Amino acid sequence: MKLRYGIVGVGGIGGFYGGKLAFHGEDVHFLLHNDYRYVKEHGLRIDSAAGDFILPRVNAYPHQDQMPVCDVVIVGLKTTNNHLLKDILPPLIHQDTVVLLIQNGLGLEADLAKEFPGLSIAGGLAFICSSKVGPGRISHQDYGALNVGSYSCSKPEIVQNIVSDFVQAGVEACLVDLQSARWKKLVWNIPYNGMTVVLNGKTDELTLHPATRSLLRQMMEEVVAASRAIGVRENLGDEVPGQMLEMTEKMAPYAPSMKLDYDARRPLEIEYIYSRPLEEARKAGVEMPCVAALERQLKFLAEKNR
Repeated sequence: MKLRYGIVGVGGIGGFYGGKLAFHGEDVHFLLHNDYRYVKEHGLRIDSAAGDFILPRVNAYPHQDQMPVCDVVIVGLKTTNNHLLKDILPPLIHQDTVVLLIQNGLGLEADLAKEFPGLSIAGGLAFICSSKVGPGRISHQDYGALNVGSYSCSKPEIVQNIVSDFVQAGVEACLVDLQSARWKKLVWNIPYNGMTVVLNGKTDELTLHPATRSLLRQMMEEVVAASRAIGVRENLGDEVPGQMLEMTEKMAPYAPSMKLDYDARRPLEIEYIYSRPLEEARKAGVEMPCVAALERQLKFLAEKNR
């Protein structure tokens, strides 16, 4: 089945994955605001560890009302902008449209379902080092795998179609249990996003220093314990923190999205990456003291940075 894709949020996530689909020949339409004129004139450029490419002609639009209705809407916005979706999505969706949230954190799909009852929603977990470095320009530094899981999709075959399209476009994509995948991603996101902000360092510095490596592992172990208490379908094993640390050791030195947002004085994604997991863990009778301390530090720095 040939799907029409809409990309909302053309940054490191939407720009890379939407760009891969378009470069492979899929029908892809990009919602752009600040970069609209630049991309219309110069195209979209992806500098990628897997091979650079340029989309010289892009289906780009400055406003959602000018876009066609899509079969799949990929949301690559920062979660701090999810309040905009109530206005962005209605012109883009039909009865069977799947909205795929490729975002970090917990509770995103549930909140969107409250806003749009009956909407087919899927979640995406991107294991990637990618960021926007200029108008119409994405820098993909490492990795790129994408896990996709259904939250409320009435037609599972469409989600499988999405995964197949990504695979054919050269993306390592697979279907997963969404709740389990979100908690596994939090094992990395919670310590690294916050600690790079609080300690003003990159992933390699934190991973290689004995003191910070120990703290990273302690937070990872707290997240694993919380996921077990909640009863996620696919239990995270005791080996996961060690695997995450070893993986980070091997990847290129990296400033995660929260560090980039902090340095640019943008709002931080504290709600979905920290507050929601802490809330779910407490409901299950589990405390994450190191994670809770990091959440409080980030709230202080975010307010001061504002």
